[in-house]
Amino acid sequence: MSEYQKSPLMGQMMSKPLLISSIIEHADRFFGQNEIVSRRVEGDIHRYNYSECHQRAKKLANAFQQLGIKIGDRIGTLAWNGYRHLEAYYAVSGSGAVLHTINPRLHPEQIAYIVNHGEDQYLLFDITFLPIIKAIAEHCPLIKGFVMMCDRDRLPTDGSIPNLLCYEDLINANSDEFEWPLFDENSASSLCYTSGTTGHPKGALYSHRSTILHSLASAMPDGLNVSARDSVMPVVPMFHVNAWGLPYSAPLTGAKLVFPGPHMDGKSLYELFEQEKVTFSAGVPTIWLGLLTYVVQNNLTFSTFKRTVIGGSACPPAMMKTLRHTYGIEVVHAWGMTEMSPLGTAGTLQAKHMSMSEAEQEAVLVKQGHAIYGVDMKIVDDSGKELPWNGITYGNLLVKGPWIISSYFKHEGGDVLEDGWFPTGDVATIDADGYMQITDRSKDVIKSGGEWIGTIDLENVAMSHPDVLQAACIGVFHPKWDERPLLLVVKKPGVNIDKQELIAFYEGKIAKWWTPDDVVFIDALPLGATGKILKNKLRDQFKDYHLPTA
Repeated sequence: MSEYQKSPLMGQMMSKPLLISSIIEHADRFFGQNEIVSRRVEGDIHRYNYSECHQRAKKLANAFQQLGIKIGDRIGTLAWNGYRHLEAYYAVSGSGAVLHTINPRLHPEQIAYIVNHGEDQYLLFDITFLPIIKAIAEHCPLIKGFVMMCDRDRLPTDGSIPNLLCYEDLINANSDEFEWPLFDENSASSLCYTSGTTGHPKGALYSHRSTILHSLASAMPDGLNVSARDSVMPVVPMFHVNAWGLPYSAPLTGAKLVFPGPHMDGKSLYELFEQEKVTFSAGVPTIWLGLLTYVVQNNLTFSTFKRTVIGGSACPPAMMKTLRHTYGIEVVHAWGMTEMSPLGTAGTLQAKHMSMSEAEQEAVLVKQGHAIYGVDMKIVDDSGKELPWNGITYGNLLVKGPWIISSYFKHEGGDVLEDGWFPTGDVATIDADGYMQITDRSKDVIKSGGEWIGTIDLENVAMSHPDVLQAACIGVFHPKWDERPLLLVVKKPGVNIDKQELIAFYEGKIAKWWTPDDVVFIDALPLGATGKILKNKLRDQFKDYHLPTA
C-alpha cells in the first residue's frame, strides 16, 4: 500500500472510531421501540425491540468476558436468521472479538476445517444443527465450549457434546451493565469464508471500519435503500456474507427486522410477508422462484411487499418481469461477493432513464447495476490492458475500495491483488453510464473457436420460456470448435417440451452461433451452499457427453 501524504493542516473534528457497537447503541437510543420479529427454530414467533436486543447483547458480551474471551478471539456461529443470532453479531464484534459466521450447508469436513482454520474459541449453534456439532466436535480441538442457542429445557442431556453450554443460561446469569470498549476501527470484526467449489474455502476478514462504511453506503437510496419506514426481511442467510449487511444497515436506519429462521419455503415466507407487513426483502433467485411458485399456485397477491434486492447469481429477466409487472415489486439487481463485504453494484434507474420506454428501462435493470460509492471497477483483457466502457466489449472485472479485501485470512493464496485491484473472477461489460453486466464467471465462459460465449444470456433466454423452471448452460468438448454450449433444463411440472422447440426458441434472441448445440432435460440442478448452481458438478457429470453431429 502506498504512503499517504499528510497535510500540514489537519481537520479539527472529533476522532471517534467507527465501531459496530455504535450501530446497536444508535438503534437503542433513537429507534428503541422498533420491532424485531423472528420465526424461531421451535416454530413460534418471537417479538421484541431494539432496546431489548441491545440489553441482551450486553448480557452476552458480559458472558463472553466471563468465559475469558479477549479482543481478537474468534467465536463461531452455526445459526439461522433470528434474534439470538443478531444479538451475537453485536455482542461478539462489539466486545472486540471476531464473529465467525459458518455456512451449515457445507459438508461437515469443510465446517470442521473452517472452525479449525478460524481458530474459534466457542461455537454458537441453533438446535437444527445439533447433528453437525455431534459430527465435528471431536475434530475441533481448539473449541473450549459449544453454546446451544435455546432454553435449558431444549438442551440434550446425553453427554454427546463436550463442554455444552446453554445460550439462555449465559444471558440470564449476566448483567446488562456493559460498556462497549473503544479500540482501533481497523480491528477485525467478522470473518466469512468463501463457498469456493474447488479447494478449501478462504477467509475474508472484515474490519469495524469496513463494515460501518459498507453499511452506510449500502443503505443509500441507490443501494439497498433501507429506512425507518421499512419492514425488512433478510431472506439471504446471516451465515452468508452477513446477510448482505442487512443486520447492520437495518438497525443503523431503524428499520423493522423480520427474520424467517429455517422456514424458507414459499408458504412460510408469504405468511411472514403479509403478517409483518414486509416492504423490502433480499435473497437469491432460487428463493424467489419458490415464493412465486407458491403465490401463483394459490392465486395470491402481496399487500405491502414493494421492493426486493436479488443477487448471488443473475436474476432471470423473466422473473424480474413477473415481479415487476404482475406483482408491482421493484427489483434491484445487485452484485457483490464475499471478498467485497459483499455489495458492489445495484441496478437502479437514473433521472435520464425515466422518459425511456419500458423495454429500454428493462434493458438497464437486467444489468447488475452501477457501482455504489466506495467501489471502483474496471474491465481488462488477459494481458491486463484496460478495456473501453461501451456495453459491448467484455473482459475480466477488477474492483477496489475500502470494504474489499487486500488479502485472505492468514494470507491464504498469497498476494491476490493486481496492481492494487482485486480480480473478481467475473467476466463483464460496462456501459458508458457505468452500468456493469456480468456475462459469466471466467471459469464458466465457453471458449468456442477462439471466441467467448457467455452462459448467462443463454440461461436467461431458456428461463423466459413458459415451460422452463430452471436452466444452466455449460461448455462441452467439440472436435472442431474446442467447446460448444450444452443446455441443461428442468421442466415445469406437467409440461411437454422437446429439445427442438427449445433450440428454435433462441432464434432472433442471440447471435446465431451462440445457440446451444443440444439440450438435456434433467430432474434437478445441483445447488451449492449459497443457492448457486454448481456448474463444476455439471461439467464433471457431462464431461464425456457427445454432442450431435451435423
